[in-house]
Parts: sequence; C-alpha cells; structure tokens
Amino acid sequence: MTQASTTVGEVFERLLGPRATVSITAYDGSRSGPADAPVAIQVRSPLALDYLMSSPGDLGLARAYVAGALDVTGDLYTALHALSAQVDQLTPADRLWLLRKLGPRHLRVVKPPAEEHPSRFRRGLTALRHSKERDSEAIASHYDVSNRFYELVLGPSMAYTCAVFPTADATLEEAQANKFDLVCRKLGLKPGMRLLDVGCGWGGMVAHAVRHYGVEALGVTLSREQAQWAQKNIVALGLADRAEIRHLDYRDVTETGFDAISSIGLTEHIGARNVPGYFRFLAGKLKPHGRLLNHCITNPDTSVAHRSRGFIDRYVFPDGELEAPGEIVTAMHDSGLEVRHSENLREHYALTLAGWCANLDEHWDEAVAEAGAGRSRVWALYLAACRLAFERREIELHQVLGVRTDSEGGMGLPLRPDWGV
Repeated sequence: MTQASTTVGEVFERLLGPRATVSITAYDGSRSGPADAPVAIQVRSPLALDYLMSSPGDLGLARAYVAGALDVTGDLYTALHALSAQVDQLTPADRLWLLRKLGPRHLRVVKPPAEEHPSRFRRGLTALRHSKERDSEAIASHYDVSNRFYELVLGPSMAYTCAVFPTADATLEEAQANKFDLVCRKLGLKPGMRLLDVGCGWGGMVAHAVRHYGVEALGVTLSREQAQWAQKNIVALGLADRAEIRHLDYRDVTETGFDAISSIGLTEHIGARNVPGYFRFLAGKLKPHGRLLNHCITNPDTSVAHRSRGFIDRYVFPDGELEAPGEIVTAMHDSGLEVRHSENLREHYALTLAGWCANLDEHWDEAVAEAGAGRSRVWALYLAACRLAFERREIELHQVLGVRTDSEGGMGLPLRPDWGV
C-alpha cells in the first residue's frame, strides 16, 4: 500500500458501502464489516486489487475470484447481493479515491486467469462472428468441458435450460420433466409425428418426446461431447429406432417436412442479426400446420444491448447475444409463422439456477477434480450471478409458439388451446 494508514479492509469497506452485510479479512491482517455476517470475503493477495483496478466492475471481480485471489465463505449468491451492485456503481469520486489510496502500481496490466476467453477483437482476427467455425468454437468452449461435470451440476435430467416448476416446492428433476412435457403439449405432439430439436443438448427433449408422445425425432447440437453422450443415452433407453442425435450445425440439417420443431436455448448463441434468417430457415422445415416452440433467454426491453459483456462474454458464453421478447415475436412473424402464444418463465429460471447452485455446492470436490478449481469457480459465480439477474428482472426467459399456416390461413390448432396449463 502507498499509504500505511489505509488497509485493504478499508478499501473493500469503501467498495461495498457501510451497510454491506459481509465481513472482510485481508492478506495484510486487516478486517472490516460485522464479525457475525453470514458471508465472509477473504482478500488473499494483492492480485485481487490489481484485477479490480485494471478492470473494474464485474470482470475485475470475476478475475480475482476465478484466480483464487479473492474467496468467499458462505453462500456466493448472498455475497453477490453485496458485491455486484456496489462495484458496478462506483462513482468517479470512488475511483479517484481508490487510485489515491492504492497508488498506480495496482493499475498495471495483469494476465487474466487461464479460463478467460480472448476479447471480441482478438476473436474477430481468427473468424467472423457467428460464422460456423466461430460458433462451433464458442459452443465447444462452454459445453465440451466434461460430461461428468455437467452430470454433477445438472443432475439426472441433464437438462441445461430453464425448468418449469409445477409448484414452488417441486424438485429440479420434476420441474425439468414438466418443462419437456409443456413443450410437447404446446407443439401438439402425437404418435407418428416428426420432431426436429435444434440445439438439443444432451437429448432430454428428444428422449421425452419419443418415450411419452410416440414421435420420431432428430436432435442436432454443435457440441461433440453432448452428441456422443446423448446418442449413447438414446441407445441405452431403447429409442434408437425412432430417435437420432447428430453432431451438426442446425444450418446443415437437410431434412424437411417436420410436424414440429423445438428450439430450447439456442437463440442466445446465433446472434441478433441472424435471428430473422434463423426463423425463416426453421419455418421452411415445417409442414403446413407445423409448430415451432422457441424457448430462450431475453433482454427485458429493446434498450438493452444485444451483446453480452464483461464476465459472461469472457468466461461463459463468448459471442452470446440476447434479444427482447418483441424482437423474437417480430422475427417469427416476419418468417411466415403466426405467433399464437408467448409465456415469460423468468421466476422459474431463478429457481432452476438455485437448484444447479445447490448441486454444485454438494459435489464441489468432485467438480474441482473433474474440471479444475478455476473452471468450477467460473461456474459457481456464473450460476449465482444469473440467479440474481433473473430475480431482479435484468434478464427474462420466454417461450414463444408459432405455427405455419396453410395457404388459406388454417392453423390446425384448437379454437382456444390451454395445453393443460
């Protein structure tokens, strides 16, 4: 420190504000905050200050936490209530105070943790954004971590999308099965129909639709690890005669004439400028009266930038982009589909994330052994931060159902369907 009178504990007390319900201990022996706080933050090395000063905001905090320079004892979700809002809202006066107290040495450029992805600029030097090559690399970086790691986090359902809770006290597995069933009912699936599931993940939707609704299904995913796990599971369930999982870009699906298409958690990866073409492509794969159910994370309104930034872009979903629900509806309509229903499941995603956080906490040691401490810390921070974002309505989750009408405007839907919800 440049001024002996200023301790690390005092710096973080200024960062978090006097009412923060966390305690802080630092490598210099200083402490601040209430001793009986439910959450304790340990500043383990000067590297934490280097990250905060060289990249303030959520990226600096993330780097410090992922690198192990800053640690949390207690519930990480609770800690973020104190950390995220305060650090992202530092005033110019706060930053000037920090610079004066800490000195310029903490402004030095510090190599980020190994888990961090290159910046958007550096990614652009190797491939165009949302080209097949770059999308494949982005998907692989997130989903090809380890199937065993995902089993620990997601649980037996291996469903990595928002669940739909029939009751607030339902288990995560019950809610994931309920989600797949809701999608099947909205799509009007019946025995003998053909379903295309784009961005199929580990094949949960495909397996559910084939087992419970008697359809024939094709699932495609850009993740090789997902495709191998899912196809093996399809065989183990005895469904290989009616279901197939391919390691394939959705743009390379050649089959057409599907009765239904499910897109669960893929729109976030394709890029806002590609959304209109995405729905035109999928609409062209449907029969007349065929239905498309799009399930994706959305921005709360169109004033929010499409592109993710900071921690999410550099550690979780490189090149991820979100649209507002109205943009999704407009793109579906403009593709020739008629939108018949839209539903916001924001609170359900917060509950889903709480379940994933609990799974990771329960299996922490095994997760670290499988994917490494840094990667596990990325996931702990990501899940807790997203739970908070859904609760605060910083992001939402919408299911939008469209139908391909026939030449006379017929849609093949009941006059007033409720899909059992």
